[in-house]
Amino acid sequence: MTGIKPTDTGIREMSALELGEKIKKREFSCKEAAKEYLDAIRQDTDAAENGGQSVNAYISVMEEEALKRAEAVQERIDSGETLSPLAGVPVAVKDNICTKGTKTTAASKILSNFIPPYDATVIEKLQKAGAVIIGKANLDEFAMGGSTETSWYGVTRNPWDLDRVPGGSSGGSAATVAAKLAPYALGSDTGGSIRQPCAFCNLTGIKPTYGSVSRYGLMAYASSLDQIGTMGRDVKDCAAALSIISGYDPKDSTSVMDRPFDFFEDGGMKGLKIGIPKNYFETGISDEVKSAVLEAAKEFEKLGADVTEFEIPTIEYAVPAYYIVACAEASSNLSRYDGIKYGFRSENAKEMLEVFYRSRSEGFGTEVKRRIMLGSFVLSSGYFDAYYKKALQVRGLIKQSFDDAFEKYDVILSPVSPTTAYRIGAQIDDPLAMYMADIYTVSINLAGLPAVALPCGFSSDGMPVGMQLIGKAFSEPVLVKAAAAYQSVTGYHLKGPEARSKLKPETQAGIDKTDTAIKREKGGQGK
Repeated sequence: MTGIKPTDTGIREMSALELGEKIKKREFSCKEAAKEYLDAIRQDTDAAENGGQSVNAYISVMEEEALKRAEAVQERIDSGETLSPLAGVPVAVKDNICTKGTKTTAASKILSNFIPPYDATVIEKLQKAGAVIIGKANLDEFAMGGSTETSWYGVTRNPWDLDRVPGGSSGGSAATVAAKLAPYALGSDTGGSIRQPCAFCNLTGIKPTYGSVSRYGLMAYASSLDQIGTMGRDVKDCAAALSIISGYDPKDSTSVMDRPFDFFEDGGMKGLKIGIPKNYFETGISDEVKSAVLEAAKEFEKLGADVTEFEIPTIEYAVPAYYIVACAEASSNLSRYDGIKYGFRSENAKEMLEVFYRSRSEGFGTEVKRRIMLGSFVLSSGYFDAYYKKALQVRGLIKQSFDDAFEKYDVILSPVSPTTAYRIGAQIDDPLAMYMADIYTVSINLAGLPAVALPCGFSSDGMPVGMQLIGKAFSEPVLVKAAAAYQSVTGYHLKGPEARSKLKPETQAGIDKTDTAIKREKGGQGK
């Protein structure tokens, strides 16, 4: 748990929409709200400088810009201008989304000095709506990873347990919200990068339909899979933010949605058909995660939904197909970082070819290099048909499997991750184990579908468990309605990291014993 102190104002205890309403009613000013969060971020930074453990959720903190922006938004509110429900509310933005005049690094050494000359479309929309961006959140380098351990700016820690990962690649965005260093955040999801951190940090997140949110200004990892989405404490916060950033953008050739999402309450859950893929629960999933998700299914039944088991036949092919497609696209997208046009250039290079290979060798981290090499391999002339072409065919089969399922069901309910958050260092040297943790999330990106991740319980050691609701393309309003109904009768999403310190004494003793054993194995050293 973090050592960040609570405040008397209660600003950081509110949801994003609650804070927006208070600002609208003049109970707090925009500047007061921004300053409250900036002070908390400073406390976290000071903890690291004083020998403690920092969450390390931010790469850049935009203190001066945020305070100026807060004053400007306050003037707009005071003048009577109609703004969004999130006007004046601080927001954290993943550091692979371009912000004009502010360093945007993708957590990579190769972009450590890059300052974009333009804003991403989602940033323009947030600013128009009156949002106050307070910082750029940490991530796995170029969004390649599932733990936020591959960042050149250091590991982000899970606010629920500082010895565990927050998930990835949007782990920094998740940690900002879980540690109450931001009321909501933007992330990006290529194969689960919003949903898995939400599951690990007890948050709610929306991975939108591909093409519903502009990717202009998002640093590309895998262009046919990447999608910007929202993360918050509850689904209403996420929906409010998504309604701002969604919609058509002529600057993005993959933008296909003519207007932003309009979320509204319309009826209950009666008659909603929910399918549960029973083969998702057969092997490789922890008993505690399985139990929590199936209990959530019972809750939906109590709310009036019709819950039925079925099978998705292509699940075992999802992970290999995803990593072939994603790495192939990454090898192409990352070829632009050559040490010539912008970004890091090696000081050891003497000739032009040396500039290319030395800059890339010194600028990229191990995981990025691994994926570039894998992508180049599957695209090579001798292996294109055997791997890349076949992966595209499997992608089509996966899409068809979901299409068939949605002829019978309105929503699919599944786990997000087979386990709860694991300890820092546990999987970083075993990439295959980390890749397999994406088994429940990558198929949604391959099919271009929307999904909402939300809390549904806790493990015996007090760590959060998450589930996801998957829908057909552009069915976000249905998913949000279902998630809101669930959160209206459960309180999992209301719990913060401090709840873990209130475990039963025998459970806490087990955690302490495990922590001691790990430190003993490491010769008494911390992480």
